[in-house]
Amino acid sequence: MSTTSQTEVTPQRIMQLAWGYAAPLMLEAAIKLKVFDVLDKSPQTVDEVVAQTGASQRGLRALLNALVGLQFLNRDANGRYGTTAESSQFLVTTKPTFYGGLIRHTSTDLIPAWLGLTETVTTGKPNKSVNQQGDGSIFFQQFVTDLFPISYPVTQVLAGTLGIEKASQPVRILDLAAGSGVWGIGLAQRSPQVTVTAVDWPQVLEVTRQMATRFGLVDRFQFVAGDLATADFGQGHNVAILGHILHSEGEANGRELLKKTFNALAPGGTIAIAEFLVDEDRRGPAMSLIFAVNMLVATDKGDTFSFQEISGWLREAGFENPRALESPGPSPLVLANKPK
Repeated sequence: MSTTSQTEVTPQRIMQLAWGYAAPLMLEAAIKLKVFDVLDKSPQTVDEVVAQTGASQRGLRALLNALVGLQFLNRDANGRYGTTAESSQFLVTTKPTFYGGLIRHTSTDLIPAWLGLTETVTTGKPNKSVNQQGDGSIFFQQFVTDLFPISYPVTQVLAGTLGIEKASQPVRILDLAAGSGVWGIGLAQRSPQVTVTAVDWPQVLEVTRQMATRFGLVDRFQFVAGDLATADFGQGHNVAILGHILHSEGEANGRELLKKTFNALAPGGTIAIAEFLVDEDRRGPAMSLIFAVNMLVATDKGDTFSFQEISGWLREAGFENPRALESPGPSPLVLANKPK
């Protein structure tokens, strides 16, 4: 009688996922206590970190060792802790690449909303919707600047692809749901030919204006306050950017938004879409599928979509040549053109 060897099934992965909440909360505690700021200056012992943060020795020892286990800190033979290349670049509050705002968003906004996931899955409706102007304005007014370092590197790839630096004629950018203004800012930095029309809710545009001012570019921005469905986008733009907005709009509103954007572009103009793309058969990537559940928790109709779906909507709106552009973001950018 032959025997067939089978891989032993264990609960190890379930055990790991059961503690999934721990990592972001530990990172947040370390960020709030400025642990990464302190250790980025030089490796230090627990007692030295205690002296600079005011936290307890017991608490810091447990936290620092856990962060070593997660490879966000190093510890040498003398018991001195230091940052890794990853935490030095992304978790030190004074650096422009700081990602800590995303961690705050996880603990303050996401986890409380996700605690009601069973009810949301049952009803298909979120407890509150961030794509509605009331709750959404407050949410995004606080959150959009935290997203700036995530999108900024992608703007530089887009600028290079569009040849912004070589522009000899005015380049008019339409930045829809502009948020922090990162897309317009990133492109405007590359050429004095660039001007930006930023569209968003009035409260969020206050942040857009502040960021454009911080970068010395506010004189090249025009601000249009309003909802994407009713705001006047104007005409004759050369580039239109939808930076992570389709997922909160949902399919029906997203398709209408693409048609409206098509009409706002000049012939030959380019649309650039940043999204969390899923595979056509919705088997991956895991992060994009998880984000679809996040849209269930946070919006009325939001979802994540595949390149094939978005390409079809673009063609339906009149665009041609939908294509993917690899970028340092969570997914490739989706580009298409209005016929000349």
